[in-house]
Amino acid sequence: MDGHTRVLIMERDPKSPVSEAFRTLRTNLQFVRLDSPLRSLAVTSTAPGEGKSTVAANLAIAVAQAGKSTILVDADLRRPKLHKMFNLPNRTGLTNLLLGNSGLEVLHDTGVEGLKLLPSGALPPNPSELLGSGAMTRVVEALDAEADFLIFDTPPMMAVTDAAVLGTKVDGVLLVLRLGQAAREGVMRAKTLLQNANARVLGVVVNGIKPEGRYNYYYYYYYGE
Repeated sequence: MDGHTRVLIMERDPKSPVSEAFRTLRTNLQFVRLDSPLRSLAVTSTAPGEGKSTVAANLAIAVAQAGKSTILVDADLRRPKLHKMFNLPNRTGLTNLLLGNSGLEVLHDTGVEGLKLLPSGALPPNPSELLGSGAMTRVVEALDAEADFLIFDTPPMMAVTDAAVLGTKVDGVLLVLRLGQAAREGVMRAKTLLQNANARVLGVVVNGIKPEGRYNYYYYYYYGE
């Protein structure tokens, strides 16, 4: 097991406190919209290295383990990681769907029952334009017809607008922060960018908390409207 696959703690150690934290996050998200349950969300962070891809992957496993068919999409068209975590190829993926030269056969089984991965595919020169395009809207609709829940991993918001752009096409955005790393100014800027784009901020996941010195804990905070 390499360093990428080891971060899938929901698979590696489902009884750990961290895995329980992801199940709690899954449960909390169910209460965000009682009348119209969430069907899709994007995960981002303020800066690289805060654990957004790890949170997206483990949350996707948690949702699938609850019995919901789930598609995890690597929409980080700048530094994709999810295919490495699941030890899958990245020759084709999201960009092929956007270009219309492949169908949903580019979805991969992950080995987790109920969970499929759509890798990024070839990296384009214009990620923000692709994610904001009508083609992306149609891809989201096609994926939504295939699964109960969609999770999109998007780039950090420090320098690019990809997450804000995609955030308008999903039910909400989850912001991941690493304790001791995320700067207040960066957090406020990310929140403002998302809100200005009319993306709904679902809440914040804080990681890097180590109350017992063994595991990284995750904590979810709901922003509200």
